[in-house]
Amino acid sequence: MQIESFEQLMRLSAQQPLWRAVLLADCEERQADEAASFERMRAMLRAMRAADDGYAPGERSRSGLVGGDGGRMAAYAASGHTVCGPLVCDVIARALKMGESNACMKRIVAAPTAGACGVLPAVLLSYADARGADEDALVRALFVAAGVGQVVATRAFIAGAAGGCQAEIGTAAAMAAAALTDLCGGAPEAAAHAAAMALKNLLGLVCDPVAGLVEVPCVKRNVGGAMVALSAAEMALAGIRSAIPPDEVVDAMREVGEKMDASLRETGEGGLAATPCGRAARDKL
Repeated sequence: MQIESFEQLMRLSAQQPLWRAVLLADCEERQADEAASFERMRAMLRAMRAADDGYAPGERSRSGLVGGDGGRMAAYAASGHTVCGPLVCDVIARALKMGESNACMKRIVAAPTAGACGVLPAVLLSYADARGADEDALVRALFVAAGVGQVVATRAFIAGAAGGCQAEIGTAAAMAAAALTDLCGGAPEAAAHAAAMALKNLLGLVCDPVAGLVEVPCVKRNVGGAMVALSAAEMALAGIRSAIPPDEVVDAMREVGEKMDASLRETGEGGLAATPCGRAARDKL
């Protein structure tokens, strides 16, 4: 069964946990049993953990544009002299590491895309390490994230080429915000509104990869998406709700993406890619 709206997701979760509603929808769509679906998602989680553990600070992307910043951030986080504290700095470091690993052609989990692969694992793995959430709890959170991703993919798009980076980092932030809200004990409604608040705060974000590569500014945008996810989850857990209903936020994102000029949708012809430095990097490669 395809989940087409937050409204449908809320109905499905009225009598059961949100994560299980998504799991059962997955079982119905793929004709799989519950245990198999849960273990498939566990494999995704473990792949995220393996990608994080396998980060090599000395590696650089083939273009030379990115690499090493995840290591720099991790060292700074360990210094004890950060502005935001250990959890937030750990999220930043992990988002950088995952984005750089993707650029270095390492194995990552697209969540929902390779260019936005750092947001969800950075938020969930860092929270788990700081607060002691176990693996099963994280798997359940990933089902919540998957439900959000399916809603956005069905009602709008998740590819930068279709709707700009709001579709990639924006969706990733929405997925992470909802997952974290659920992981922290928030109600399904709170998770849906966390997703909406994350997505609307990234509305209009263009996709402008320098030299056409998923490196600059993509890697650092994973950090921005993760920070938006954290703040959206905190607001939702505090009882704050999006003034615009979640489904309407997704519909607005689709409209904005459709109106976005082609140069701002992953063509590498506008935005940061069209700056003098961006063009110089393209010509050098």
